Order: sequence, then structure tokens, then C-alpha cells
Amino acid sequence: MAAILTSFGDLLDNNGDMLMAVLVFLAAGTLAFSLMAFVRVRNSVKRRTARVMEEAGGQSQPGRSLRDSSMKAVTQLLEYTTKHYSEANDENMKVLRRRLVQAGIFDPRAVGYFFVGRTVLAIALAAAAFLLLPMVTRDGSSFFWLMVIVAGIAGYVGPSMYIDKRIAARVVEHRSGFPDFMDLLVVCADSGLSMEASLERVGRELGESYPSLTSNIHMTNLEIRAGKSLKDALERFADRLALEEARAFATLINQSLDLGSSITDAMRVYSDEMRHKRLSLAEEKAYALPAKLAVPMMVCIFPVIFVVILLPVFVQLHMRHYF
Repeated sequence: MAAILTSFGDLLDNNGDMLMAVLVFLAAGTLAFSLMAFVRVRNSVKRRTARVMEEAGGQSQPGRSLRDSSMKAVTQLLEYTTKHYSEANDENMKVLRRRLVQAGIFDPRAVGYFFVGRTVLAIALAAAAFLLLPMVTRDGSSFFWLMVIVAGIAGYVGPSMYIDKRIAARVVEHRSGFPDFMDLLVVCADSGLSMEASLERVGRELGESYPSLTSNIHMTNLEIRAGKSLKDALERFADRLALEEARAFATLINQSLDLGSSITDAMRVYSDEMRHKRLSLAEEKAYALPAKLAVPMMVCIFPVIFVVILLPVFVQLHMRHYF
């Protein structure tokens, strides 16, 4: 035993560097294999856990957390409002859904989002007024609660005002582009195109000038391709545009189809009427301009004229000591 220890000590003294390298290699190899084994076991556990969760399926209870419960409640609220306020049929279409479509919001869940957003905005503005007003004013409690109520009402009415503003802007665009739409439709009909082909061609031509009108024309083409009749597609087109001219156009086409008369002649007559109506509206605005300018002239221009006229007289009277 003593001889073995003596020989091992001699080996350490003679080959110390090589032995140190061997020990470092063994340590590094052991550490690497340990890390590999840990990663492999961890991946195996993850795969088994995922497999168990997939097999469990509905037996698990993911809705225990507050976040999952909140998302589930919001989803149910959206489904409820969508079910009762946003039916796709013309007979059951509600007023709010029609207004959203006229505003260019075609998502069937938009009604639910509208109600949720209006409620959240009303509560948020009321809470903001409740927290910020004490920092700004020190008036009585009646004024404080009045401002809180006004903020809540503003948050509740704000989304409706936004929808009305969008509808008004789109109606202006539709009314401006509808005479051009009718003129191009008459040209396409004179060239021998069918109503469906004419609508598609007119939609391509008006894309840059009137994007909202073009999108509604494209939706009408898609409805016709999906199997709707031309009458129903044109009636839905008129509802989306929210124009009396569009409703009259849909009625004109439907009557022409029912009576068997020429659609091209009917559209030509109606196009002339639309062009005359546009000219009449322009003349009406021009004739109303002097009456609208009367108040600004009285408020802004006439006082300046009076000052320019009376100032020299005032200066002369003051220099001669009349007052």
C-alpha cells in the first residue's frame, strides 16, 4: 500500500500539468452532461403536462382567475348585445345596427362594443371628474356633483355623437358622388353592359374620388354574386347610403324590372334629374350667401367703417375743445 502511494505521488510530481488538464476535462464533461439531462427531463415534463391538459380538455377549470372571469363576462355581454341588437336580416335589423352600418362600421359585434365602450367611457369620465375637480376648484358640493353628472352624461352621449358625425360626413360624400355615379351608370348601360357589370365598372372608376361610395357599390356586387336579387341588393345599398336619392334610384330600378320597361331610359331620365338637382342646390347656396354674410359684415366690417368715418370728426371736435 505504501509502495502504491509512493508511486502515485511520484506520478503527481512528474505529470502535474497533464493530470490537472484531465481533471478539468472530467469536471467540464460532468457539468455538460448534467445540464443536458436537466433540459431533457424538463422538456419531457412539459410535453407530458401539455398532453395531460389536452386530454383533460373541458374538465380543467381555467376560469378561476380574475382575468379569465373578466374576459368571460365581457364575452358574454358582447354576445348578448350582438344577439339582441345586430341581427343581419332586414326585418329584424335594429336602429343602432343600421346607424353603425351607415357610419361604415360593418362588424357584427360592433353593437356590443358600442354599448361596452359607452358604459366604460361614462364611468371613466365621471370618475375622472370626481378625482380631479377637488384639485381645481373649491366650490360647493352641488357644483361638484353637477360636474360629475355632466361628465358621465358626456361620456354616455359621446359615442352616439361620434357615430352621427361619421354618418354626416359619409352622407356628404355620398350626395356629392351620386350624380357622377348615375352618369357613369348611364354610360355603361348605353354601351351594352348589364346592371351588375355596370356597377362593377363604376365602382372601379369612382374608387379614388369617393372611397365610401365605392365600398358600398362593391358590397352590392358581392351580395348579387352571393345570390341576392338585384332588388334586394339595391334596397340594402340605399339603406347603407342613407340618401333619399339612392332610395329613389332603387325604387326606379325595381319598378322598371317589374313593369318590363327600359332600365337605360329610366336611368337616363333620373340622371338628368340628379344633374339638375345638383345645379339647383349650387344655385340655392349661392343665393343664400348674401343673407349669411349679413351678420359677419355687421359685426366685423361696419364698426371699422364707422370708426374710419367718425374718427376725423372726433379729432377736430376734440382739438377745438368742444368737449
